[in-house]
Amino acid sequence: MPDVSVVGGGPNGLAAAVTMARAGLSVELYERSPTLGGGARTMELTLPGFLHDVGSAVHPMGLASPFFRAFQLSRRIPFLVPEVSYVHPLAGTTAGVAYRDLDQTVDELGIDGGAWRHLMRPLVEHIDGVTDFTGSQLLRLPRDPVTALRFGLRTLEQGSPAWNLRFRGDTAPAMISGVSAHTIGRMPSLASSGAGLVLAAHAHARGWAIPVGGSQSIIDSMRQDLEAHGGVVHTSVEIDDLRSLPESTATLLDVSAASLKRIAGPALPDSYRSRLDRFRFGDGIAKVDFALSAPVPWANTEARRTGTLHLGGTRAELARAEAAVARGEHATAPYVLVSQPTVLDPSRAPAGKHVLWAYIHVPRGSTLDPTAVVTDAVERYAPGFRDVIEASSAMSAAEVERYDPNFVGGDISSGALSIRQMLARPVVSARPWRTPARGVYLASSSTPPATGVHGLCGYYAARTALRDMFSLPVPSLRID
Repeated sequence: MPDVSVVGGGPNGLAAAVTMARAGLSVELYERSPTLGGGARTMELTLPGFLHDVGSAVHPMGLASPFFRAFQLSRRIPFLVPEVSYVHPLAGTTAGVAYRDLDQTVDELGIDGGAWRHLMRPLVEHIDGVTDFTGSQLLRLPRDPVTALRFGLRTLEQGSPAWNLRFRGDTAPAMISGVSAHTIGRMPSLASSGAGLVLAAHAHARGWAIPVGGSQSIIDSMRQDLEAHGGVVHTSVEIDDLRSLPESTATLLDVSAASLKRIAGPALPDSYRSRLDRFRFGDGIAKVDFALSAPVPWANTEARRTGTLHLGGTRAELARAEAAVARGEHATAPYVLVSQPTVLDPSRAPAGKHVLWAYIHVPRGSTLDPTAVVTDAVERYAPGFRDVIEASSAMSAAEVERYDPNFVGGDISSGALSIRQMLARPVVSARPWRTPARGVYLASSSTPPATGVHGLCGYYAARTALRDMFSLPVPSLRID
């Protein structure tokens, strides 16, 4: 009989398992798929030799997450940190360029350079305070209250109709809107502006890192550590009911709030199940991967040096596209998030060739194939893109959910990102990872701090369980 059972082998489930095993407990992890990873797998999706990230691709939190910093992830696997964190193409060769160097970014923004510096510098210089404030549940006192206040005021500004008062040109507001749109939802909003400011600050602080070999490298390093500390991994095993697990003192579930109710329903009181019913999922993504015979011929030359691009035009155009999706419509000119990792990591494709990953936002459960829409969008900013495509593979929002049931309707955040659901994720509680069922904990992105490859949802769930069920301290995660 193990001390701990973990269901779900994504980054959060693995973080929970690693933490419990490091505490000296016997741990068994169950994953429904043949491989671990959840939204952080790397696979040959198009042609042999072309390695595509199935979900996450670029990892600001790989260097910034308190869990990964304690785990010393950057010592376990190599990361590549580009000088250009992201690019936001506009008309012709014009683009907003977010350099890792904040001063260089400011210099190239011209009329809005000073405004960008004033917006970002306090967050960049106090990035650990920003990470602390935003990297857990909000019902607590931040360690750096001054930075939290600065962050909050900027979130209020960029999340309200005042969002255009700071800037005079089009480029800077398009750049901050492009990172804010990662959240999927109407803009401006407090949730989108907060997420955008966090991502933008990391772009100038530790950078937007790309793991050599793909996101799978992160997963493999966590599995290796788990097994080195006695953990046992079971793949191709789907858990539909807590009663199918071996008896254990603690059970940690890296599943969505909806799956929590299904798996643990009989053990949960009616009042808690009712609160889970009120938890809402957001709209989805539709993704396409391309195998390319050559680099993307971006019109803007700096776009050829970055791992990440945001397509969709001006702030106003992005807001219109996101509003359409929120109404249940497919946007005519959608926001497109693009990752081109082989610009930095040529090991992911045959010599001289490349991979490109992109997604658009779509209504929840959409069956739209995004290939044509994405191809047209990239071609707009990179004339000749069609000529370098060798193969492609696409997933609709409905197929994203089939790939991973945690992504309900294609919602890769496992729950809509809104201020209400950041406070009630999935319920209002000082310890939202703890469920009313004794020894049962929710360890997924349906808990704070929500979406992203940071391991923090699982880490916090494990810390709570260690205290509740074992009276054990949080163990060291450092390399032995």
